Amino acid sequence: MAVKEILTYPDPRLKTVCAPVAELDDDVQSLIQDLIDTMVAAGHSVGVAAPQIGDCRRVVVVDVSHSKLGKENNHGLMVMVNPEILEREGCETMREGCMSVPDFTGNVTRAQNILVQFLDREGRDQVFRASGFEAVAIQHELDHLDGMLFLDRVSNLKTDVFRRKNR
Repeated sequence: MAVKEILTYPDPRLKTVCAPVAELDDDVQSLIQDLIDTMVAAGHSVGVAAPQIGDCRRVVVVDVSHSKLGKENNHGLMVMVNPEILEREGCETMREGCMSVPDFTGNVTRAQNILVQFLDREGRDQVFRASGFEAVAIQHELDHLDGMLFLDRVSNLKTDVFRRKNR
């Protein structure tokens, strides 16, 4: 479909809680393809959420398979409609970045392992466990659906947020 512009902080649309998708119609399929195209075109992205392109529906795409951190442990390209984390376990802190906060990264503590439920692109109910970097990426993208950025999860803005050196 199309590569979309990524909204950047402090755009107020990034703080919107997204509405559930009622039906996987052609409009939602178009949104899904736009998210995939936008993620792939970025070259370095492991996920994009609908609000990052200005659409306030509960849809994300995640694919950590091309990242050195996710290469060994991943489910490939995941299209997640109305995703929900059912279980969380463990705890780890990792440095996160976001296309919507292009000038900064931050230390964020998230669950190491999650159980997530969602509808796939065909509308089939999916439930699976994710761990490591893939679990972190999913949690990061799902935060966008609730109007949260990684900046909202850092413990201390002065010590846990870092200016990017290269962009």
